[in-house]
Amino acid sequence: MGGLCLFALGGALLASLPGAAFTLSWTHSIEKTEWREQWSVDSGRLRLVEARIRGTGAGMEPGPDARMTEDGWMAWTPELPPQDSVTLAASGFTADHRLCAGSECRPLSDWTGMADRAITLRACP
Repeated sequence: MGGLCLFALGGALLASLPGAAFTLSWTHSIEKTEWREQWSVDSGRLRLVEARIRGTGAGMEPGPDARMTEDGWMAWTPELPPQDSVTLAASGFTADHRLCAGSECRPLSDWTGMADRAITLRACP
């Protein structure tokens, strides 16, 4: 199959997305600042390629190699080893994560059909 698979916490497959790259973004609940991460599906694992933030604040510190981009983002390459899975928490008090895969960007709940639920991302088998 390949690509990215989205699972409910019980393990049910909710969606499979083709392609080896995707972007996650969300707004920090307190700072109201956007955080964006670029990921790739590589050898059956998820690899964080780049992180970006629009500003800093509580829990929003950029990495030590962060640089200011021309469009106003602080961007860096996080030192995180490839992950078997990534679980995204959900709360009725914050906006939904946004997931871009291929040429489509949508709220995570639009991809999964589930709102305010934790979702686990894994490479598709």
